[in-house]
Amino acid sequence: MLTYVKESFEELKNNVTWLNREKASNLMVVVAVFSILFALATWGVDSLFSKLITLYFEQVIG
Repeated sequence: MLTYVKESFEELKNNVTWLNREKASNLMVVVAVFSILFALATWGVDSLFSKLITLYFEQVIG
């Protein structure tokens, strides 16, 4: 297990290409915006289905 952890850190230090701070910040903003938009879309669909199900059961039950 210890060997695995050591090799993993070596891999991160030597073989991974890291983004510069500016590009990483820009990508973070893009991910945040799309996450918010996806959350709003999910909330909208959930609200719509909730209203449709409520309307359906009000019509069926009376």
